[in-house]
Amino acid sequence: MKYTIVIQWSDEDNCFVVFLPEFETVMQPVTHGETYEEAFDNAQQVLGLLTKDDQPLPNPKPLLFMA
Repeated sequence: MKYTIVIQWSDEDNCFVVFLPEFETVMQPVTHGETYEEAFDNAQQVLGLLTKDDQPLPNPKPLLFMA
């Protein structure tokens, strides 16, 4: 399954923070990184852990385009 990863710079935390919108009931933000690449790698690790659990998974949100 494919899930959304949102990576944003945080001046307050001085790092990139990662949000996983489909898992917002678990925790937000879910991870971070000093670089964008590190944040993305950490996000993939977190998704791997979340999807290995025996709990039901949320449905991926569809990508919406606005014109």
